[in-house]
Amino acid sequence: MPNPVLALFPVPSPGRRRLARRAAGVCALATFLLGGLAAQAQVQPLVADLSKHLVAITTAFSGTDVLLFGATDGPGDVVMVVRGPRDSHVVRRKDKLGIIWANQESVVFDEVPTFYRVASNRPLESFTTPAVLSRHQIGTAYLALPVRDADFYDAPTRAVFRDAFLRLKRQQGLYGGMGENPAAPGDDRIALLDNRLFRANLYFPANVPVGSYIVEVYLFRDGEVVSAEITPLVISKIGIGAEIFDFAKHRALAYGVAAVIVAIAAGWLAGVAFRKA
Repeated sequence: MPNPVLALFPVPSPGRRRLARRAAGVCALATFLLGGLAAQAQVQPLVADLSKHLVAITTAFSGTDVLLFGATDGPGDVVMVVRGPRDSHVVRRKDKLGIIWANQESVVFDEVPTFYRVASNRPLESFTTPAVLSRHQIGTAYLALPVRDADFYDAPTRAVFRDAFLRLKRQQGLYGGMGENPAAPGDDRIALLDNRLFRANLYFPANVPVGSYIVEVYLFRDGEVVSAEITPLVISKIGIGAEIFDFAKHRALAYGVAAVIVAIAAGWLAGVAFRKA
């Protein structure tokens, strides 16, 4: 009988066997984690982004559009909420005193958004409840507007000043959405494509406040929020206009003195020119 062909392999030592088992365990754990992350990325319900994250305001700025786009993992309702930097605002009521109108009662709204816009693929109340909208402050009717020294005013007075604040903001083109301000340019509807892709145009007027903005995108199913994305947006002045703005804001006294000097110099030059003429 022919001799069998034998293959000779080295026999690992006990230390090498332990090392091999540990390496195999690490590889198995890494494979499990990577697989879990890949599966999580594949089933992410909502992905959204903006066409640009910086809006530059120059001397020729007259308003601009920013495109919101994204995708979902299936059918649902998509809502976008844009909130501008927070600030305090004073609303004054004018009353007639004799033959003149004068400011009388006033209310201060503390830390409220300077810009607020809502967009959706269909009316909000058609797919969710006021409780959910109030929880996420979606829509001006559900937006929290804290009043300074609120206990000093009764509920009807706070309601009157709240309505006045919202009306003034809509007139400025800084608040709106979902048909609240038809005169404002831009579309407040989110377009859905094949129940997965969506897009919307967000318009910023020429008087838009500068600062850091937050763009929130919500995915609704069965009346509840199942996923949300938050994307930052910065609106900033650039160029000579930004330098003058910063100088006036941070060095008000020097800016005032410079403005007076420039006005006097301009008047003197105009007088000289007219005398020679």
